Amino acid sequence: MRRWFVLSALALSLPLAVTWTRAGEKTEKAGPHDNHPPRGFTALFNGKDLTNWQGLVQINHRKKMSKEQYEDAVKKANAKYLPHWKVIDGVIHYDGKGQNLQTIKDFGNFELYVDWKIGPSGDSGIYLRGNPQVQIWDVKGRNNKPGIGSGGLYNNQKNPSKPLVVADNPAGHWNTFHIVMIGDKVTVKLNGKLVVDKTPLENYWERGKPLPVRGPIELQHHGDHLWFKNIYVKELPD
Repeated sequence: MRRWFVLSALALSLPLAVTWTRAGEKTEKAGPHDNHPPRGFTALFNGKDLTNWQGLVQINHRKKMSKEQYEDAVKKANAKYLPHWKVIDGVIHYDGKGQNLQTIKDFGNFELYVDWKIGPSGDSGIYLRGNPQVQIWDVKGRNNKPGIGSGGLYNNQKNPSKPLVVADNPAGHWNTFHIVMIGDKVTVKLNGKLVVDKTPLENYWERGKPLPVRGPIELQHHGDHLWFKNIYVKELPD
């Protein structure tokens, strides 16, 4: 009875904190407290469908398009890529056969929470303002011989690209990113541990030029099955 009471009290406290995500679980189903944003945040994923999301139109291509061209590109991207991103049991599941999923809305400065899960040797990432990327991969995967953890700014060349520590849960288990972006500076916590500390994210598409002041948040793919839930954003002042 005592053990039941402690667990029940814990369950009642879950909606009050951001750390309730239960990172480390293997289940592919969302729980009753998933996909409900904490106070001050907006859910980018509602747990039911892909409202707020669209197929990939790269930001470097988009800037060259007219409004009509962009709208046409979005329609084609949605038709081609969205069938590969499905909502199953309150979780976004990607089958590894399409392209990135991006927010319809552009963001400048923001605070972001994302729960993610990959399989063995999985590889993914979170694009910020349409630029790669906060890295996601299997620490013990075939493409990660040095055993580098997730969360680093993988495509940086002049600024640090590797995480400060390895904070990943094993492949097949849930992980939680807490990302803060102000200007071009990015801070990342993975499962509560600081892995990137106010590091500039470089402009991947136009090296040497400033990072765009606004752009979409993207869920990146590398041909692997991926799972996402609890995607919450809070816009911060410019």
